[in-house]
Amino acid sequence: MNNLSKKDLVLVSLMLFSLFFGAGNLIFPPFLGQSAGSSTWITILGFFITSVGFPILGVVAVAKSSGLHKLAGRVHPVFATVFTILIYLSIGPGLGIPRAGSLPFEMAVRPFLPERFISHELALFIYTFLFFSVAYWLSLTPSKLVDRMGKILTPALLVLISTIFVASLFNPIGSYSKATGNYVDSPFISGFLDGYMTMDTIAALNFGIVISLVIKSKGIKEENDVVKNSVKAGMIAGGLLIVIYSMLAHLGACSGSTFEKTENGAQTLANVMLHLFGNGGAVLLAILFTLACLTTCVGLITSCSQYFVTLNSKISYKTFVRVLSLSSMTLANMGLTKILKVSVPVLDAIYPVAIVLILLAMFDKLFKENQLVYRASIAFTSFVSIIYALSNTALNIPFLTKLVSWLPFYDKGLGWILPATFGIFLGLVLKSFKEKVYKLKLAKQRI
Repeated sequence: MNNLSKKDLVLVSLMLFSLFFGAGNLIFPPFLGQSAGSSTWITILGFFITSVGFPILGVVAVAKSSGLHKLAGRVHPVFATVFTILIYLSIGPGLGIPRAGSLPFEMAVRPFLPERFISHELALFIYTFLFFSVAYWLSLTPSKLVDRMGKILTPALLVLISTIFVASLFNPIGSYSKATGNYVDSPFISGFLDGYMTMDTIAALNFGIVISLVIKSKGIKEENDVVKNSVKAGMIAGGLLIVIYSMLAHLGACSGSTFEKTENGAQTLANVMLHLFGNGGAVLLAILFTLACLTTCVGLITSCSQYFVTLNSKISYKTFVRVLSLSSMTLANMGLTKILKVSVPVLDAIYPVAIVLILLAMFDKLFKENQLVYRASIAFTSFVSIIYALSNTALNIPFLTKLVSWLPFYDKGLGWILPATFGIFLGLVLKSFKEKVYKLKLAKQRI
């Protein structure tokens, strides 16, 4: 068997879509549309690169490399261990999973919950307890994720979003307003950077192995066939993401002329829902956020648990699921504000490294897993991205910040592009030089 059946391909694609489509994917496009206004479609093109393109490439790269650890191992064994653990911790129990648990409550439940009825702390605890109980149950049997997510959760999510969009056609919200902030002068780059906040490129490095295992469970055994089917599923999931993001960005852009500018995309969506459906819109919004976050949360718990089992096989998969669910619920009760405060610098530090690693994997035929190329490009990228991340925190090192601030696009958060390119070039030069030296040695031995 070389290919998934059409039915299985659709289900795997829907599962991959639901793994990616979390709360961030739901709130950033509307906010982007509201802020970009008339420049929405230029901005959304940049957004597509980092929120759709690189994540799909990430899934394929991990499938081609037989796992994130092996891919990162092309740089160095120590880097592979540190980077892989950092990725799984940040996208998992340290940041991604707690954010997925607390965000739907903060954005879609708390605003409509009377303070006199129940305290915020108790309401958050009850909500996260129920949320993570369901996530725990779904994560216990990863072999059933395709059916549960592909047949039930994802279709429900798509129907809800499509219903909102169709309703907006019959009951127009407003018209596109003028672009504001950074979207006036650099809409494309702003959209590119907005894509970081979905965390999907990092998540793809986790989900790649989950998709590979699901495809193998369907009878596809050859690695080339697994990669080929991963590409097909990725293309379908990517197409769905583009359509949904376009709908959400349009809704946000239309709201710009009707409502005052909001602080985030959740508030933008809340305005849209109330305009279209009245008070019932609050209930629909809560369901929408919960479904989006639940599917992503389950994918993160599953992928992280599967990875941690490889680090310590004495602890069972189910035990890791329990630990991750409980620890994530605990952190989620710290509140969304604290979680988001940590997320931005972490993403600034590791997102560029993830992008470069994915690109190296996709064009590996040119490098043939040569460590000089991988090490040089990742080293330069890491140096600049870490300094940039620290510059926005209390750990800022003025001397180092000044040292790299001259780089092109540094002020836009893209200062790593030139160093990464230079690292690849330097690695290729060193590779060529090493090969010539080796050939000279062989020639001398023959003489």
